[in-house]
Amino acid sequence: MAHLLESVRLALASIWANKLRSLLTLLGNIVAVSSIITVVALITGVNGAVTDAIVSDLGADSFVVQRTAFTQNEDEFERQRSNPNVTLDDATAIRRFSLSASAVMAQAQQNASIAYRTEELESIQVQGVTEQYLEFTTFDAERGHMISPVEIQRNRPVALIGWQVADRLFGAADPLDKTLRVAGVPFRVVGVSAKKGSSFGSSLDEFVVIPLGSYQKLFGARQSLQLMVRPRDASLVDRAKDEARVALRVERRLKPGAPDNFGIVASDSVLDIFRQATAGIAVLLVGIVGLSLVVGGIVIMNIMLMVVSERTREIGLRKALGARRLDIMSQVLTESVTLSLTGGVVGVALGWALATLIASLTPVPAAVETWSIVLGVVVTALVGLFFGWYPARRAASLDPIEALRRE
Repeated sequence: MAHLLESVRLALASIWANKLRSLLTLLGNIVAVSSIITVVALITGVNGAVTDAIVSDLGADSFVVQRTAFTQNEDEFERQRSNPNVTLDDATAIRRFSLSASAVMAQAQQNASIAYRTEELESIQVQGVTEQYLEFTTFDAERGHMISPVEIQRNRPVALIGWQVADRLFGAADPLDKTLRVAGVPFRVVGVSAKKGSSFGSSLDEFVVIPLGSYQKLFGARQSLQLMVRPRDASLVDRAKDEARVALRVERRLKPGAPDNFGIVASDSVLDIFRQATAGIAVLLVGIVGLSLVVGGIVIMNIMLMVVSERTREIGLRKALGARRLDIMSQVLTESVTLSLTGGVVGVALGWALATLIASLTPVPAAVETWSIVLGVVVTALVGLFFGWYPARRAASLDPIEALRRE
């Protein structure tokens, strides 16, 4: 153990004595490890943010029926352009035929201007919903109350507003029972949703919810709807999707073998598509890291060969005094691994700093993973071991007499 610690001390002293040479030597390792830490932190942070956003929007145990499905190529996109709009009749068909569904809500949304007295907000999301929206956890009311089923059925001019809409329009005043204008039409505020925060720099609290009938009077009834379907139990999601598909095919009189003219989207399918995209980034990361490690390893091997050449007489003297081949090899390998690990540690610190800086200056979230730090350190240790093997073997094979003769 003492011998190992001494070898590490000598290696660190050599790094400190030759700072510029050591920095250039370790540049490949530093780039590789900092790339691992930074990219993994960003991918993890983005995955977490996207997962939260999709689950909060779709619901973990719900799925959406819409006019088109996700497409993988242009031909599919062109074919789906002719799909008919999703209507309230489709929602009725799912309720009638799907035994696994406990709630089916129809909704539509569009951006519009929202105003209260002299204050006006542009491009605020306006959502029209049916009375079943109360069955979905994506809606809530922190103050006041939710729009009641009776108010929705009678198309009352009432609204549930997002936290930031209330803050920007009303300030410190109580927004409840105040009248705001949605696209110029007055609506009475009955509730304020709890604060949801933001995702990728976009606020999740700038919205207004109104009855679907009122929405269609404002923006027209020819817009395709979205149907949110919640099964009776989370384990019945797949069965409920199958039943909804059958119900819609029957309602639309599609022939056997004809493709669906609608799309069914669940949170897991959206996440799968997103994760496929991030997997491509991970593959690119592997290429960058691999190239940087190979370059860094070759540089370390060259430096260690130079170190062996510079210390030929010292090695010859140690062997003449009884040092074994294993002792010489372990010393050189220890110095090589220590040198490589130093680059790994610097890379970890740099990667952590870069990820934190990006997260603080941009909307992109970052989450540094412990396993990526461990991976970076372990990989650099293996690089030092692998590329230090040849210089160590060459040092161990030196003839002590010839080594002592060398100037």
